[in-house]
Amino acid sequence: MKHISPSDPRLQYMGRIDRQDPDAPDFIWAGSLVQFRFTGSQLVLMIENHACFAGMQLGCIIDGTERQIELGDEDGRYDIPVGGAGTHSFILFKRQDATHHFILHEILLSDSGELLESPPLPELKLECYGDSVTAGSAVEMLDRIAQNDPDYYNAQDDNAWHSYAMQTARLLGAQVHLVAQGGIALFDGTGWYACGMETAYDKLCYLTWTEQMTDWDFSRYTPDFVTVAIGQNDAHLSEDENRLLTEEERECWLDRYCRMIEDLMRKYPKAMFIVFLTLMMHDPYWETLLDDACARLGSPRVRRFRFTRSGTGTPGHPRIPEQCEMACELTEYIRGLMQA
Repeated sequence: MKHISPSDPRLQYMGRIDRQDPDAPDFIWAGSLVQFRFTGSQLVLMIENHACFAGMQLGCIIDGTERQIELGDEDGRYDIPVGGAGTHSFILFKRQDATHHFILHEILLSDSGELLESPPLPELKLECYGDSVTAGSAVEMLDRIAQNDPDYYNAQDDNAWHSYAMQTARLLGAQVHLVAQGGIALFDGTGWYACGMETAYDKLCYLTWTEQMTDWDFSRYTPDFVTVAIGQNDAHLSEDENRLLTEEERECWLDRYCRMIEDLMRKYPKAMFIVFLTLMMHDPYWETLLDDACARLGSPRVRRFRFTRSGTGTPGHPRIPEQCEMACELTEYIRGLMQA
């Protein structure tokens, strides 16, 4: 078979991917992807998976058809059904968030196959900060639309490809980076993830179960629009305490939230920032808190957006149709900003 290195310039990458070793890119954040075009009748991926918990699948799009790749082969070899000779398009993407990360070591094509040039990536760029909704958690539980999540969770129904963030990018014809993790709140030590967005937002590797966190090089990607959807998990202050914030805590939350956005505004001096929460049910208190944050930031580059059913749409995670609802509304809003 023909061997293709992950450093081949005909491969296109999207997302915060660790490419310190260009021949062993490490996919960490949900929605990170590589895409390419090729000819031939065979496609094999050599993947090294690092698991934390739960069942794991990668996502792929072959010639426009979405499929899953079940991880777990001991030799790390994954044969992708191609469906015959000819010209093919392929996207490999990370469906889940911190359940695992994986390294792509090699791409194999049939002896007569060729890696082709792809059209350039879109010029428009989005970056989306958020929690499980932004990461696409539980979107494939289609029998539980507008219902609570079940008690069990093993990540098999997570799929970042169908998150409102990635759907919005496709509707706009844009690149997108997801900086999103299920359960994350603003503060470290709160929410349902081991660190807060105040720590994770500027990281390449944010996975607390790995050896160390690493910093993201913001010069690698400069978005035109940045969305921030944080606040859903922030009432979970500790393992046994769920409540609204005291006045002192509220002031601290506003200060750190604004400082994070101000830091991003300095890094992206031309970007527009859009602040919101999602359809997943939450106390209106958190909407008011975002109103106050935007007023405090006081910049025309920071816009407050609300979905029609923000905080009222579903008690559980939004499923694919509800994510689509959010994507359509957010796309319309961004298009309006672009035309203004």
